[in-house]
Amino acid sequence: MEKYGFGVDIGGTTIKMSLFEMVGEIVDKWEIPTNTADHGSSILDDVAAAIEGCLTEWKIEKEDVAGIGIGVPGPVLENAVVMKCVNLGWGRVDVARVLGEKTGLKVRVGNDANVAALGEMWQGGGKGNKNVVMVTLGTGVGGGMIVNGQVIGGSNGAGGEIGHIFVEENEPEACGCGKHGCLEQYASATGIVRLAKRALAADGRETALRGPKNLTAKDVLDAAKAGDAMALEVVEKMGKILGTALANVACVVDPEVFVIGGGVSKAGSILIDTIQKYFKERTFSSCREIKFALAELGNDAGVYGCVYLLLSSC
Repeated sequence: MEKYGFGVDIGGTTIKMSLFEMVGEIVDKWEIPTNTADHGSSILDDVAAAIEGCLTEWKIEKEDVAGIGIGVPGPVLENAVVMKCVNLGWGRVDVARVLGEKTGLKVRVGNDANVAALGEMWQGGGKGNKNVVMVTLGTGVGGGMIVNGQVIGGSNGAGGEIGHIFVEENEPEACGCGKHGCLEQYASATGIVRLAKRALAADGRETALRGPKNLTAKDVLDAAKAGDAMALEVVEKMGKILGTALANVACVVDPEVFVIGGGVSKAGSILIDTIQKYFKERTFSSCREIKFALAELGNDAGVYGCVYLLLSSC
């Protein structure tokens, strides 16, 4: 069996790359810039060159490499074809075929949130489970759903896009997707700030939230942990919305564990406890004991998941 594999997590600014031993150990990791000029036409050339350079540096023969797993910020079909990546300038690209021809290696491709979920299932917060929902709370809300060890991608590659679950009828502002009332308008870092600013505009109470010139989600969460009343109300509202949304997800997917990651998750127990409280109140009785865990792999979750794509295809 091949000893090595490559994990490649392509973002809009940087490409995270790792050389793995297939038992799940990172041997080497590095980053290269994402060149989005000319509709990202050189991105796969850059990835191929970086992989060839790594093989030369480590004196590894290609017959000892299981392949390349790649995560991309967009829908993916058949672990191969990217339908559209706005952040990269790509339209429809058969990444598996193109990169495979450039490197002579097997290539498996997945959506970035889905491969992060696979990484956390394999070696992170969901380790030991095969039915996992990953929830990423960052600038937006991402998700990855895994059932029996397999990602639920759906017919359009949009399975797991929980950030766009509809949660609020009377939302005046538009989500980035163009709709109104999406989950990520409330449960993301930007959503938490939006909720806090609305609370400040509606309520003249003294609060630590009036201090920062440019209020951030961290400011809100830190103030809540310090006992600030208004900040606690914001966290309570956010937790109620997200906990309710995950209660609905559980009725469809019935995971063993929800793994919560992304920058917002660094708030820890005050966030998890609030989400879990509303989840237990609102979900189907058979799902009430589903576990909640914090993600453990940080920025490496994607590259771990990319390598797991290779393992699952062996």
